Amino acid sequence: MSSPSAPPRPGALSVRRLLPPGLLFALPFLVLFALFMLWPLAQGLWTSLTDTSLSAHEPSYVGLDNFTEALKDAEMWRALGHTVWFTVLSTIPLVAVSLGMALLVHTGLPGQWVWRLAFFAPYLLPVGVVSLLWIWLYQPDLGLLNHVLALVGMEPVGWLSDESVTMWAIVLTTLWWTVGFNFLLYLAALQAIPDHLYEAAAIDGAGAWRRLWSITLPQLNRITVVITVLQILASLKVFDQVYLLTKGGPNGSTRPIVEYVYDVGFTGYRLGYASAISYIFFALVLLASAAQYAALRRREK
Repeated sequence: MSSPSAPPRPGALSVRRLLPPGLLFALPFLVLFALFMLWPLAQGLWTSLTDTSLSAHEPSYVGLDNFTEALKDAEMWRALGHTVWFTVLSTIPLVAVSLGMALLVHTGLPGQWVWRLAFFAPYLLPVGVVSLLWIWLYQPDLGLLNHVLALVGMEPVGWLSDESVTMWAIVLTTLWWTVGFNFLLYLAALQAIPDHLYEAAAIDGAGAWRRLWSITLPQLNRITVVITVLQILASLKVFDQVYLLTKGGPNGSTRPIVEYVYDVGFTGYRLGYASAISYIFFALVLLASAAQYAALRRREK
């Protein structure tokens, strides 16, 4: 006969009664989330209420003084305007071009694996490599772009020195670098469209353009919304390529809000003030996200 099983420990029973099984499985994640997300958020909020600095002095509580100063800071609003302008300039082509690339590959171009690799490979490159490559392309005297312009009889362009052109140059770099991710999402969505929709449309005599407008694009509505939202959030956080290409120049004409936070906190040594700017920007991003969510819910209804 089998031996009777040992009775469960009282401590284990009490834990199971207090915590449902799902919460027990999620507990390791919740601990890490609290440790690396919630605690830094709370610590940063406290820092924004003090005059914490990298210089050697004891921080003191200043209340909302940092937020009041930030709201009156013309340079902060200028940097925020650059961020919004970059978001507008980059989001539209990053959605439209990636859709076009996915449609080209999905229609059955010969050597599809080559096209997929060519479209997606730049996304795998580190930002340092991408920035160095495009700095060479943007060189005023030896760069490839100005060389092409000279061949067609046009004057050279100061891609990274002309205030009217520099933001467009950063957008072009970002487009080449990150469009592959959106392309992959669109390609997966195209492959998920049922074939019988196209077969029924072909039987009804619908041509290629009619199938595109009446079947393909409507079926891509949801993924287009997802890509647009992700792209807006990513563009609002732009920093790396701008800092490496122009360091916010010329004359601060391309400095985004994240770089301004970096300059204030680590160049100006004002960590408390930089934290306040960060939380103002965080609140604006939350408002933008809430507006997008409300618009999407209204559209679904």
